[in-house]
Amino acid sequence: MGPESVVPRDRLGRPLTDLRVSVTDRCSLRCAFCMPGDRDYEFLPRAELLSYEETVRLVRLFAGLGVHKVRLTGGEPLLRRDLARLVALLAAVPEVDDLALTTNGLLLGRDAAGLRAAGLARVTVSLHSLRPETFDRLSGSRGQLPAVLAGIEAAAAAGLGPIKVNAVVVRGVNDDQVVELARFFKRPGFVLRFIEYMDVGTVNGWQPAGVVTADEIVARVGAELPLEPAPRLASHDVALRFRYRDGEGELGVIASISRPFCGDCSRARLTADGQLYACLFATTGLDLKTPLRAGASDDEIQAAISAFWGRRTDRYSEERAERLAAGLVEVPSRVEMYRIGG
Repeated sequence: MGPESVVPRDRLGRPLTDLRVSVTDRCSLRCAFCMPGDRDYEFLPRAELLSYEETVRLVRLFAGLGVHKVRLTGGEPLLRRDLARLVALLAAVPEVDDLALTTNGLLLGRDAAGLRAAGLARVTVSLHSLRPETFDRLSGSRGQLPAVLAGIEAAAAAGLGPIKVNAVVVRGVNDDQVVELARFFKRPGFVLRFIEYMDVGTVNGWQPAGVVTADEIVARVGAELPLEPAPRLASHDVALRFRYRDGEGELGVIASISRPFCGDCSRARLTADGQLYACLFATTGLDLKTPLRAGASDDEIQAAISAFWGRRTDRYSEERAERLAAGLVEVPSRVEMYRIGG
């Protein structure tokens, strides 16, 4: 690349190291905290989606700016046809040393072996309950718990590990099941991560009363499965880490509400239609698809990415904490979770 390929830092000094790449805005579930099933959704026409070749070109440009971790997201990424082809193309990008995928697990039994063969390193599976009735309630009754569990086992058998399992905890819905989840995934090759219920997007009806804080989650689990804090593996990791005192495994808690971690955030998000966002809670982004399809050079696109990141001041979670402390609960308009990915 040209002179613009110097690693950019935003106005708070944060580098760009991680890229979440959404490959579709469609999902097979209707989880209440992401994409509630009580409304109709207008999905992107296929022609508006980045092709795999366009996606790889952009990832290469991001890699030239310091990105080395890429995570494929959605929507549900396994709904995108022939995803293993994209994985193989991305795995060939020399600078990308961590290629992962987040999925709801429903199609993982079908695809796990092929994805691993194509070069995928790891998967994260979203699973918020081991009880069929709670699973149905949270997923909009669109999925089958046995299929998700089978998908997780298929991923383990394929070597897509360590497997992270993400569980959003909502008070009055599944907060009584955190110990149950912890016991089930307290085994080699798995890391369970609890996530505080967040105000992502604008359609999930978020209220602070639904949040079960990291401290409460850790206390509940630790009362039956003693824990001790563990250091973060990297400063920009999103999860607080805890080890089981018996030496058998660990769990994490993503505490965006009670312990915001904006100061270390080095993640950008690329939507399926080529919009770049610098924050999960962003209201506006940068259109990369239009210049890409209009014939812009690599240097021009990379310069636009670098300038966009250089203007970044996002610290939404910290600002939310300040508003909540002042008694303000409003949810400003912003991009929806199913469009921007996790």
